[in-house]
Amino acid sequence: MKWIMLICLTAASAVFGQKINWKEDQKLVWDNFKSSVNRKSNPDVVAYTHCGWEYSVVKSTNPKSPVTIEITTIFNEDKSWKDVKRINDYVLLHEQKHFDIAEIFARKLRKEVSEKIKTSGDFDKTFKSIYNTISTEYRNYQISYDKDTQHGMNKEKQAEYNAAISEQLDNLKSYKAS
Repeated sequence: MKWIMLICLTAASAVFGQKINWKEDQKLVWDNFKSSVNRKSNPDVVAYTHCGWEYSVVKSTNPKSPVTIEITTIFNEDKSWKDVKRINDYVLLHEQKHFDIAEIFARKLRKEVSEKIKTSGDFDKTFKSIYNTISTEYRNYQISYDKDTQHGMNKEKQAEYNAAISEQLDNLKSYKAS
């Protein structure tokens, strides 16, 4: 039954939206931004990256049995858009950093999960709280990133964030998806 559900979810994902998993050696390109709908009313916004993470869990009703949690950083092509008249490589780098930030927080989530959740009982007791805390930190960081860099237009702040994001990815490299 679990496998049938997993196959159905995978098929639905393929039919209803294209997702790209974060990979260190694969960067976004403008063709990945497939939505034609500009969902932001801010005229400074040239593009929008819809990204975050997904997780899957294999657990038992026995609270002492081991649990397996897989966390994947994803970019949703069908919900990401661009203003084709104003895009350039610099804007694309800013958008890539949004995706990289999602990977940072996925790694933070993987770290917390690996340290605190060993069994199905641990999952039931603590996962939601850990997930909600990291999700809130993630949203706040994304908001600060856009505000501080003025959606990438402040080149000095953008350079600072680029360095900080690279450093954070490196500091959490032991929590990359396997």
